[in-house]
Amino acid sequence: MPPTSVSSPKASPSDSWPPDLTRPSPRGVCAIHQPNLFPRLTTLAKLFAADYWIVLDDVQFTRRDYQHRTRLAALSDPDHRQWLSISTHLPNGRSTLIRQARITDGHRCARRTAQMIHQHYSHSPHWPELASCLSTVVDLFATTDRTADIAEASTRGLLHMLGWPGTILHSSRLDARPGRSRRLADLATITEAQTYLCGTGGMKYLDPEPFHQQGVNITAFRTPGDGIWTHGRAISALWALMAYGPRDVATELRDSARVARQTTHGMQSRPANPE
Repeated sequence: MPPTSVSSPKASPSDSWPPDLTRPSPRGVCAIHQPNLFPRLTTLAKLFAADYWIVLDDVQFTRRDYQHRTRLAALSDPDHRQWLSISTHLPNGRSTLIRQARITDGHRCARRTAQMIHQHYSHSPHWPELASCLSTVVDLFATTDRTADIAEASTRGLLHMLGWPGTILHSSRLDARPGRSRRLADLATITEAQTYLCGTGGMKYLDPEPFHQQGVNITAFRTPGDGIWTHGRAISALWALMAYGPRDVATELRDSARVARQTTHGMQSRPANPE
């Protein structure tokens, strides 16, 4: 049965929930983000701070973004950087959605991904933990030609390394109305989120009114700018994981999540629209 639209006044969150997925605890914290290839530490931290991540896979693919590429940094010098990209074909041109983008020459992409990450990080004492994650991602190239599958798997693997207990959903399987902010608010409402975590970039364009109408708080998610976070907005989280180790990174991310939740608890939403 197709999901019930939340635009209907009678629709409830449970009506729109995919029947084969476990529902997170009500009134939790939600992050909505496009699938990124081995994401930056700031992006990974936002997802880690949430109870569930809604993978935004049905918006337009952007070539100059992180949906098919990541910036690796040398273990010994994080200022020495190199792009790792997955060759991607857009069957519908610029209007191609993220979930429609297709890998070209998957065998070559798999080999290049494995070689570049090995070259950058195999000398780290924490390499065995990353090698297992990397193997899963590389093997996936043989079974899918969707760029989004590889990007999502790379993020899943890093979250698993960090011990994240959350749930992953996909926007393409949830029903929401059009309009950038209204759509995000609908997705958060469908999943019964109390709080939507928004990155600093998203706060520049986000309209809070649709969230207020549905009783969802907005928390601006920020991370420190020093220590482990110094290069967090510029390079893949792989560098921090291999330089500091998953355990220390997880501690930093838990602290960041704790700050975000404390901020959330101090906020008050306006009452939901009674219509």
